Amino acid sequence: MRPLEGLVVLEFCQFLAGPSAGLKLADLGARVIKIERPIKGEACRQLSIKDLFVDDSSLLFHTINRNKESFAADLKNPEDLILIKKLIAQADIMTHNFRPGVMDKIGLDFNETLAINPKIIYGTITGYGNIGPWAKKPGQDLLLQSLSGLSWLTGRKSQEPVPFGLAVADLMCGNHFVQGILAALLKRAKTGKGILVEVSLLESVLDVQFEAITSFLNDGGQLPQRGDIKGSAHAFLSAPYGVYQTKDGYISLAMGDLLFIGNTLGVDLKQYSDKHLWFEKRDEIRAILANKLITQTADYWITLLQKEGIWCGKVFDYEELNNQPFVNELQLKQTVKNSDGETLITTRSPIQLDGKILASTKAAPKVGEDNSRIHEQFLNNA
Repeated sequence: MRPLEGLVVLEFCQFLAGPSAGLKLADLGARVIKIERPIKGEACRQLSIKDLFVDDSSLLFHTINRNKESFAADLKNPEDLILIKKLIAQADIMTHNFRPGVMDKIGLDFNETLAINPKIIYGTITGYGNIGPWAKKPGQDLLLQSLSGLSWLTGRKSQEPVPFGLAVADLMCGNHFVQGILAALLKRAKTGKGILVEVSLLESVLDVQFEAITSFLNDGGQLPQRGDIKGSAHAFLSAPYGVYQTKDGYISLAMGDLLFIGNTLGVDLKQYSDKHLWFEKRDEIRAILANKLITQTADYWITLLQKEGIWCGKVFDYEELNNQPFVNELQLKQTVKNSDGETLITTRSPIQLDGKILASTKAAPKVGEDNSRIHEQFLNNA
């Protein structure tokens, strides 16, 4: 039995942050019902990556909506709204990521929902919180990466701001959202009362940077200074930390005693015996290491360095990663199937409970695919 089995989640969310949280709740055993507009469904169904689609919905939609059900309803239609309120009365958790004020107009803000179900856990995601001049601005991942300072932490000093190649603000916000919901479940178990859980993309992406921002706030307002040699990986860490090219690929070097690493590589770094220089002269040191590491293959250096207990590793692309034995040994992939019998290979939940992997075989639903069953189970006699 999974820990959230028996709990019903109504997901009014779209795009990435909210649905990614719903995915995690579903993996933990909750029954997650997406409330979608009829015919077109959730907006993310048409937001594609690499123009990849499955059964008229984007592959992106499928990656974050597996293991869920779909109930099609028009929230502006009074008859459909009555059905939604009947569902709310029987649900445990309700989530949405509409802009502030939208649910108030519909009549489903927290207080009105609490009147329908006094024990509901009501979760909301916003872009920038509920108050202030930014409250109703679009909460989009790239915009959040940009305004939060995050884009100044990647790449080289001589480059322009470099955003992450992932929707890091959305996905971290989804993780924080789940943490809040799980904490609310524990609190409700003690109090028996409904709880409002609020998370914003802005607060999440700032929390991800707690190390960097704390450094700025306590170091005289010194801005992060990225290294200016290719492969520099961290604005705050000393040499040798970074990625280096070899004869046939790339390796990464993590933290370690620089002089010991130099001796192992056959490089004289005695002039940098003062540890303060490891950061102050990091580009200079990395250039010396880069000139040495390019002379041999990645396997040669990995064998040499790991023999001495030095933290290092190869830099894989997805193809190389997929060919590693641990991918199958750890069962890192799973196959899901939709109602038409089409299959997709995707990742799985990283959580294991009592030695069991939280895998699922159900792909994302079609719009309104579960209306009949939900009517029968929740609405016909309500």
